[in-house]
Amino acid sequence: MPEATTPAPAAGTADPVVYSEKLWPAWWVWLVTIGVSAAGILVFAPISLAAGYTAAMVLFVILAGALIASTPAVVVTAKSFRAGRATLPLAVAGDAEAFTGDEATAERGVRLHGLAYLCIRGWISSVVRLELNDPDDRTPYWLVSTRHPAQLVAALTDHPGPAESV
Repeated sequence: MPEATTPAPAAGTADPVVYSEKLWPAWWVWLVTIGVSAAGILVFAPISLAAGYTAAMVLFVILAGALIASTPAVVVTAKSFRAGRATLPLAVAGDAEAFTGDEATAERGVRLHGLAYLCIRGWISSVVRLELNDPDDRTPYWLVSTRHPAQLVAALTDHPGPAESV
């Protein structure tokens, strides 16, 4: 699965995509999904082996569908930043900073602000924190998981500021 892409702007697009990434589940999440699905065989095998295999397949389809449907996209355009279902105009975006390793763990844990917007996935270790400069919004920052923190920070910081976007 492709991790991050930087698509070329489409002809006539007023808001071209600068950065795009899907936060797909890691390989081990799929392995757990297969294991949980295989448990259906054990549950239904006393009834019939065919029922057990059918239950395993149905469980896998349901779990895989839920994983795919809940996979958020992280998209930066010339004017906005979208993480999951939320969209932020870049005019109110402040500093962006990438965190990896123990620093990323601290950002998701002990240093986490209770009002921050989160689009994080446990199977992705690095995060980017984007400060907000909106006096009408109590949210201090967005914390977003990413497999390419340097690319995301570059996409977020290479945009016109509030005064330049007019």
